[in-house]
Amino acid sequence: MEMSLQSWQEIKAALREVLAEEMGTGRYEIARRWEGGKLILQPHDTALQSKEIPLETFFKKITAVREKLRVLEQKINNHAVLSNVDKAEFQGVLTRAYGSLTTFNLLFRDEEDRFSGQKS
Repeated sequence: MEMSLQSWQEIKAALREVLAEEMGTGRYEIARRWEGGKLILQPHDTALQSKEIPLETFFKKITAVREKLRVLEQKINNHAVLSNVDKAEFQGVLTRAYGSLTTFNLLFRDEEDRFSGQKS
């Protein structure tokens, strides 16, 4: 049975979407109001040059931090040597880290993708 090129491309696209969703990568979207925007870091000293960063680049870095925190959380929870007390202590630190990132929730298009200090 021969498959058309279009069918093959649709299958590949669907597979990429499923893998990205399962791996938690690339599934976050920046809110429409920030698309094409930029983050400007302006020093107080006007003699110094400011730095502009595309918001999409900054957003990708924020979501990459989230993914790295999730990997760390999984490694802690599955660690064979750490005690439950140690795991709970590290989980508290991770929860506070997630809470610190709530400042950036306005960048997320979908509310369910936003950071929470209560759960990851």
